[in-house]
Amino acid sequence: MLEPSPLALRDARLFGFFHLVFSRFFRRHMGALRVPPWGIPQDPEGRPLIVLANHPSWWDGVAFMLLPVAFFPRRQVFIPMEAAALAKYRFMRRLGVFGIEPGPRGAVAFLRTAKEVVAAPGAMLWMNAPGRFQDVRERPVAIAPGVTRLPEIAPDATVLPLALDYVLWTERRPEMLAAFGPPLRAADLLALDRDAREARIREALTETMDRLAEEAITRDPARFTTLAAGREGMGGIYDLWRRLSAWARGRRFEPRHAHGTKSG
Repeated sequence: MLEPSPLALRDARLFGFFHLVFSRFFRRHMGALRVPPWGIPQDPEGRPLIVLANHPSWWDGVAFMLLPVAFFPRRQVFIPMEAAALAKYRFMRRLGVFGIEPGPRGAVAFLRTAKEVVAAPGAMLWMNAPGRFQDVRERPVAIAPGVTRLPEIAPDATVLPLALDYVLWTERRPEMLAAFGPPLRAADLLALDRDAREARIREALTETMDRLAEEAITRDPARFTTLAAGREGMGGIYDLWRRLSAWARGRRFEPRHAHGTKSG
């Protein structure tokens, strides 16, 4: 029995509600979501859009909820997920997430669904190119076999590499860093054989990841645009004491550990 189309299952109002839920969850547990100015994408309006990201963390799923709304508010995002994992979070099918079964039959079904998604006006496909968790420092960057077939089902699409990283700087909570690389034309990828196509996708994603890593090493929030900011400081009794001490001295309370830095 065929699964219902993700286009039919997706509920825009439910997606909007869970976007708020994920946003609040992010602010409770993360320091900030930051994107360098060079990593802000342009929407190739009127063309199918495929975003291919690396896969360093569980938090990638949260990034896939926040970044599409920030940069592509006129589009609906659809995301493939391992079917066994999706079975634990069936509500996510109403958010545009669809299952992928392992094996050749699963690959055929994925490409069929992906083709339906990218052909729909205003829809876009986001996926983790490695097809598995992979540390940001591991090289070469893995490219799942089905990724190289995407230009074949959407030759007029724009393909955007997306680098994701999670770092601890001077505050208690980690930073989520993201950057989009220069767009690739699916037609140009289609002109290559599959081995060369895989190499070109890997090269584009690796270059974007490396450039984002250079920004992360600076530990300078001023080099980024901040899309969302979480709580600052230690919290609890420690920050209460610091707040009272600042008040007693007639000073403004600064919750950040590194007073010389800005949130962006």
